[in-house]
Amino acid sequence: MNIILKAAYLVIVITAIFSIASCSTKNPEPESPPSGMLSFDFQHKINGNSIVYDTFMYINEAGNSYLVNEIQYFISDVSLRKVDGSTISLTNWEDIHYVDTDIDKSQIYTFKDKIAIGTYDKLSFIFGIAEEKNNSLMFVNPPESFMFWPENLGGGYHYMKLNGKWINELEQVSPYNFHLGIGQIYHNYPDSITSFIQNYFTIDMQDGQFEIKDNETCNLEIVMNVENWFRSPNTYNHNQWGGDIMQKQEAMQLAVENGNDVFNYNIK
Repeated sequence: MNIILKAAYLVIVITAIFSIASCSTKNPEPESPPSGMLSFDFQHKINGNSIVYDTFMYINEAGNSYLVNEIQYFISDVSLRKVDGSTISLTNWEDIHYVDTDIDKSQIYTFKDKIAIGTYDKLSFIFGIAEEKNNSLMFVNPPESFMFWPENLGGGYHYMKLNGKWINELEQVSPYNFHLGIGQIYHNYPDSITSFIQNYFTIDMQDGQFEIKDNETCNLEIVMNVENWFRSPNTYNHNQWGGDIMQKQEAMQLAVENGNDVFNYNIK
């Protein structure tokens, strides 16, 4: 009886081994397609040169002498286009990124997404945060939390703070807060808001082809050309709009229109 049981047990074991081997043969583990990584290095320039902060050495299109103290902003929803016309969105891990000229580590944005290898010829992102994502209190820690946009003005977060000073018409030094966020339409300024305007916009850049290679990181230098905020297609005059524009939708609209050619990229 023991011999029969042992034989039966041996048959079961052998059958199980062959069954496992058969499954392994029929259902091999799929191989991951070749992929690479992408990293952004944010640079901030005026007239092609790195900004010298806190120094009156710049003149904008309207003739305002100005300086820059700091720049803080969000970009979100980055996408890439291949030369064959197909696009991919890099939003699986971190779809909103904060950049601060006072924080070096914020000026490097390395995507965790695995990106299909190939040649790409277009880079796009939202400057600011799209309406459906721009939720108040989603950032609980500084520095991002300091970018809050007042609830009574629309809530959510600033798209950008570009802070500095200019020499006004009286030859006096005046601070400016060139801030972008949700705009307001007033029935009776500064009270009675009748509606809000979403001032985020999409940046599209085609500054040359770049390659994503297998197991390598492609590094792109993303340049903000600050002078373009003030010159094209609208000549922006600090003397006309004053130091604060958070409640001046007309001024913010000029900035939105000027923002289309503020950025470009270089292959490092």
